[in-house]
Amino acid sequence: MYSRILVPVDGSEPSQCGLREAIGIARDNQSTLVLLHVIVQMPLMLGYPGVADYGQVWDMLDHAGQEIIARAAKDATAAGVAHVTHVLEGGAGAVCDIVLDQARAEKCDLIVMGTHGRRGLTRLALGSDAEAVVRNSPVPVLLVKAPQQTGEGRDAAAAPT
Repeated sequence: MYSRILVPVDGSEPSQCGLREAIGIARDNQSTLVLLHVIVQMPLMLGYPGVADYGQVWDMLDHAGQEIIARAAKDATAAGVAHVTHVLEGGAGAVCDIVLDQARAEKCDLIVMGTHGRRGLTRLALGSDAEAVVRNSPVPVLLVKAPQQTGEGRDAAAAPT
């Protein structure tokens, strides 16, 4: 049903949940995963002159991105799922635009991504790349919500008594 599945990964728990779901779908459909990590330059744009060496910060972001994509590739390999990897520079643009551009360029027919499921002021303040991808995607998008870390979202067996 799906031959190429784009999976943006950032190393977060929601991202890992999305990756696990995508691996299962890819295994069932003999699909290829297109694993994507976008290096976001926002930390560089918010830095203070004279305090940070931007070259070192950029190197650290790139190194972290390479590690994140390598872990995702290792998970796909362990599951016997074909994959390709991309680490792209986000520049000052929105991550959602890069995700959508990559989906088109790689001819993906599904995007699977984790979401924090933020609501209210937190969502307003931080925005939602997942929501922007859903609104503008040329292909179906599956959002995978990570289990909540607070007591509200856990099942009764896991909640402290």
